[in-house]
Amino acid sequence: MIDRKYIARTPLIAGTSNPVEGMRSFGGVARNVAENLALLGATTGFVSTVGSDENGRSLLDHLRERGVDVAHVVSLPDHRTAEYAAILEPSGDLAYGIADMAIFDRMTPEMMESVWPAVASASLVFADCNLPAATLEALIEKRPRSRFRLAIDAVSTPKVMRLPSSLSGIDLLFMNLDEANAWLDRSFSHDISGMKDAANLLNDAGATGVILSCGALGVVVCTPDGICHIPVIDAKPVDMTGAGDAMIAGTLNFYAQNETLVEAVRKGALIGSLTTETPASVHPQLSIQFVEANLHRLGTSVPQGDHLV
Repeated sequence: MIDRKYIARTPLIAGTSNPVEGMRSFGGVARNVAENLALLGATTGFVSTVGSDENGRSLLDHLRERGVDVAHVVSLPDHRTAEYAAILEPSGDLAYGIADMAIFDRMTPEMMESVWPAVASASLVFADCNLPAATLEALIEKRPRSRFRLAIDAVSTPKVMRLPSSLSGIDLLFMNLDEANAWLDRSFSHDISGMKDAANLLNDAGATGVILSCGALGVVVCTPDGICHIPVIDAKPVDMTGAGDAMIAGTLNFYAQNETLVEAVRKGALIGSLTTETPASVHPQLSIQFVEANLHRLGTSVPQGDHLV
């Protein structure tokens, strides 16, 4: 999708005009993850749908330049490429997010079948809950009969409800505490204890690995082998947009290289923190060398928990 960001110059006031600084960039959770992965050197293919419009053409051209295979992106005539507008407080925190994503309703199970050979050949598949519920369910059901590992991100509190009642088949589930509360129909406290309780229940529901975040509280990583807390990594944030997607991409990249899930999440969290220090949704300097040059910033981030997974 196309991202439009409007950063308020003064605290936002409802019901009146607010001075902002506007910018346009390429976005979307899965698209951001794909671009981050490609910049980290991973062989990356992207499956999605765009409109037959200038936004769709420029988005695909940009991904090709980044080294992402877009051969299986479906271009639909008479449809608009998805757009998302983020209205940010001067601090960079999101005040409102508004989205035109009707085109994603066309990503039906039948459309997924048409690109299934490409999906099935992957070693790791990432999907987000912008997909229709039926498509997510079909993907999860196919996972046990496939060679790939499946990772899913909840995206938002409303969209997490598109996940099925059983999470069996999901290898890695990325979610924040509010999304977990919505899916579990519970109200866990916004502290590390509440995060651990929610992550354990998601694990019990079938997700093999749960990566659950809660803002400044950091991340909880939960698997059947144990649970641990990873503190947030210090940063000087400019814009929070894209930070979670960068964390996911870093986690997937290093986990695919057979690092432990905890170590992969720590490096993913580092990439997420680095991304907050730029106004871009994907850090323009991102590379493996850039990550290695900043590994010293992990020194104060020590996992704490029952086991290190």
